[in-house]
Amino acid sequence: MTRTGITRRLAIFAGMALLVSMAAMADTIPVGTRLTVRLTSAISSATAKAGQTFDGTLAKDVVVDGNTIAAAGSPVKGKITSVRPSGRLHKPGYVSMRLTSVNDQAIQTAAIGRQGKSHTKGNVEKIGGGAAAGAVIGALAGGGKGAAIGTLAGGAAGTGVAAYTGKEEAVVPAESVLTFTTTASSGAAARRRTSKK
Repeated sequence: MTRTGITRRLAIFAGMALLVSMAAMADTIPVGTRLTVRLTSAISSATAKAGQTFDGTLAKDVVVDGNTIAAAGSPVKGKITSVRPSGRLHKPGYVSMRLTSVNDQAIQTAAIGRQGKSHTKGNVEKIGGGAAAGAVIGALAGGGKGAAIGTLAGGAAGTGVAAYTGKEEAVVPAESVLTFTTTASSGAAARRRTSKK
């Protein structure tokens, strides 16, 4: 093989390597990109476990510099990062999640979280309502002393009802639309995952 032939082949190889790297760079989702996702199933703090995966689809195209990197409807995967089930009378449920891939391309996003409703208003209504009903019944049955006893008994019954029905789980329904923000370019996230293996 002549020197010219070798030089020509090296030039072709270098050109192809440059094109491949440019194509890979074009498909990279940069840091700070907002990804709008529609969940395919519900996520609840009552049943979710940290590390559990979830699926969804892109709700909007991902466009970078005028180029569509990932089309709406593309599959996404994510992971539950933290879960706290609801207590009976306090501490509403909490769940947080992040995305791990778009179109099977590894990505890294900030976690987003959801918390269940506060227990305070519902508990006050149940306990207060029970106490008020007990006072009325007690007053009718035994006058002033009966009202006091009825208030205590009704309040205790209301507390029991609040404890029995009082869980406030964090629930993200199926078909919910959530927005995640990338914290590393998709190429960097893929390289990190490969190096950890």
